[in-house]
Amino acid sequence: MTSFQDMARIAERAMREVFPETPLLRNAHLSEKYEADIWLKREDLSPVRSYKLRGAFNAMRKVLEEAPEQSLFVCASAGNHAQGVAYMCQHFGVRGVIFMPVTTPQQKIQKTKVFGGDAVDIKLIGDYFDDTLAEAQRFCVAENGYFLAPFDDADVIEGQASVAAEIAVQLGRTPDHIILPVGGGGLSSGVRGFFGPRCRYSFVEPAGGRSLAAALAAGEPVTLDRVDTFVDGAAVARIGALPFSRLSDVDPADVLSAPEDRICTTMVEMLNLEGIVLEPAGALAVDALVDVADRIRGKTVVCITSGGNFDFERLPEVKERAQRYAGVKKYFILRLPQRPGALKDFLEILGPEDDISRFEYMKKSARNFGSVLIGIETQRPENFSQLFDRLDAGGYTYTDITTDETLAQFVI
Repeated sequence: MTSFQDMARIAERAMREVFPETPLLRNAHLSEKYEADIWLKREDLSPVRSYKLRGAFNAMRKVLEEAPEQSLFVCASAGNHAQGVAYMCQHFGVRGVIFMPVTTPQQKIQKTKVFGGDAVDIKLIGDYFDDTLAEAQRFCVAENGYFLAPFDDADVIEGQASVAAEIAVQLGRTPDHIILPVGGGGLSSGVRGFFGPRCRYSFVEPAGGRSLAAALAAGEPVTLDRVDTFVDGAAVARIGALPFSRLSDVDPADVLSAPEDRICTTMVEMLNLEGIVLEPAGALAVDALVDVADRIRGKTVVCITSGGNFDFERLPEVKERAQRYAGVKKYFILRLPQRPGALKDFLEILGPEDDISRFEYMKKSARNFGSVLIGIETQRPENFSQLFDRLDAGGYTYTDITTDETLAQFVI
């Protein structure tokens, strides 16, 4: 019987007809920072800037080998899976129908069209993905298509395992430690299935979408009540049944939670220092290095940067969240006297490294005091404790709303 490793190697060799292997690059900055030998598996440099085309290729390849007459493939996706499927429909010369929510950003729709060309049709259905998925599956049955699942499919998992097959050859051995995102579990179960117990793993999930952690706690896949979709490439409400069957014995201590705002600091760091553009899900593995720093010291570590499909219109939000997480930007409501010179008095309290980035105030009649929304950036987090000490000494009343998610989303 052919082993899973052999099947992944066969898939990897077949892919070479379509696209080259993605590089495995040693990162000097991260290696020095964490006192380890850290390598990045750059899936963000694939033709569609994510690993998703691997699973799509392998599933379509095997279907067409068994049923060459199959000419219609269907998927539901608002992101990287759609682009991978579109790319492979173009390659295999088959028709693809890709269902996306109506709320999908135009940038993602256009990229999917570019990769698929005349081979794909895009249907915008539903405000929420569950509605989109249900319609895609109905269409697939009615039109006798083949449904390409993003992760809950053995051939897709086998295709994603080609990432591990490349790592083994490029590194020349099995790494001591692999850090990788989870999402629906296709990549993580594939890589773990390839290397087995020969190395240690850290499985990273966004704090607002811990589907693997929830499944391990329940002993089976469960649907999360709420998902923060900021890390849209890995924020999955329910891990796939097949991937979980291969991850069900994972030690919960090896499943890490990455705060969304901290992920933003990693994205900014990798862009500014390394010139590497990562989407939030693509930054998960690098972001988790800080959580395993003591475990990896002196080890050879591979972080899988799973995707680089980042819309730069989101950059201001990412920078904003990174600054807030780093403690160098805060927002607060200040009660200010409605009298001449009150603003000047406040400005004299600011330190030499403090900069006002937001100021909203409207004078109201028949009131002695007014409320001001103020955003302040500074160079060091400790500057804020000194500023608040001066505000307290001056008798000012203020409320820090930086971490109040509901209020911050409304006013910021």
